[in-house]
Amino acid sequence: MPLYKKALEILNIVDRIVQLVPEENEFTTTIAQNMYADALQLAPKIAGAEGVDLYDIKMENAAIIRKCAREIYVGCNGFLIEGFKEVEYLEMLREEIEKFRILFAEWVKTFDQWNYIIDRWGLFNPPGVNYDDKDPDDDIPFDNPFDEED
Repeated sequence: MPLYKKALEILNIVDRIVQLVPEENEFTTTIAQNMYADALQLAPKIAGAEGVDLYDIKMENAAIIRKCAREIYVGCNGFLIEGFKEVEYLEMLREEIEKFRILFAEWVKTFDQWNYIIDRWGLFNPPGVNYDDKDPDDDIPFDNPFDEED
């Protein structure tokens, strides 16, 4: 899957940046650690979203992926402020994040909005579905074949 592969490429670039950070610079070390933690989440969250069919779970994973990718992109600013010497890695990382963003947006469009359960928190419902809507599945009669009263 191209999105998953791009996530691994981003992780490799971030890993290389982490290795280049001087240990005595606490600020950039912290930024690098945060970027690495975010990069570590991308591929597993993609896999997690791919492993389910429900729209709300896919969207929850997608929101985390988006947040992590944006944090990585913004984290590059901290390196620039601190005068990080290997700016070509930061430029490469930002270019890969931009490619990732496009793949991500196309991937999210493939989510089936009609395969959902109502998100009672109201964050990840498909358009037109509200957190307080009546669940249509509540009207489906269920006769328990194991009910001992019969």
